[in-house]
Amino acid sequence: MFKILAVVVASISIGASAVPALSQGNDPYIFDLNSPQLDVRASLGDNTDNEFLKYGYPGPVSDFLLRSRYATSFNRALRNPNWVAEHLTLANLNGTADRSNADFKEDKDIPVMFRAHLKDYYRSGFDRGHMCPAADAKKDDQAMKETFLLTNMTPQVGVGFNRNYWAYLEAFVRDLTKSFDDVYCISGPLYLPVQEDGKWYVKYQVIGNPPNVAVPTHFFKVVLVKQGSDFSLGAFALPNKAIDNSTPLTDFDVPVETVEKAAGLVFFDKLERTSITPLCSKTKCSFK
Repeated sequence: MFKILAVVVASISIGASAVPALSQGNDPYIFDLNSPQLDVRASLGDNTDNEFLKYGYPGPVSDFLLRSRYATSFNRALRNPNWVAEHLTLANLNGTADRSNADFKEDKDIPVMFRAHLKDYYRSGFDRGHMCPAADAKKDDQAMKETFLLTNMTPQVGVGFNRNYWAYLEAFVRDLTKSFDDVYCISGPLYLPVQEDGKWYVKYQVIGNPPNVAVPTHFFKVVLVKQGSDFSLGAFALPNKAIDNSTPLTDFDVPVETVEKAAGLVFFDKLERTSITPLCSKTKCSFK
């Protein structure tokens, strides 16, 4: 049977320092991908037809938002997207929309009490980091403006990450459209544990006054490419910190199942994964 090791958090050396990252490990807990699983699309929804929920279903609510160039699920508690999904082709990347005509805006589709607010980022020390990049939405001004909604943003370290290494990863994904017919990319935040005094803790900063928006410890991109009838799949998990430009992208290449378990998500479940080849075996996973 095809078995995958469950996610563990390990330390890998990057440059002169060790930073937390995702990896496979020797954890004895394993799961069988061939075992029966519940349909991940099934949901309780707003079912109050029982005595316990007679007067309402409390949630949690993950707002699903469909935009011109992406779809997203928004986490009301963390004021961050759970994930942002894109479909990229050479054709749909074309356009002349200019990001200089777009402004960061709060998303009015989210109730005020659960929104990320512009003031939350003010003097926070973090960039408003796109999950769907503006460069992926040059189709028209409306598509471009939608990428500047705060439901598509999450706090990212600026210099060395959002403005550098993360941007290079975004460009890498766009460039895949030159080699493959279709590119599907799902990006999002992670909140991973760190070990202190022999114990594991999940710790992350919260920005805003009052504290409102969680600062992820890591980010992921899961990338599916299609050429003809063939699929390839890869995943990358990066720490939310400055990363030296010389660091190989393959240092952040992790099993998709690792990201799934850490994020509580399942990616591209309509495909039979055992027939999909690893992305980095089909293309060189590096920045030009």
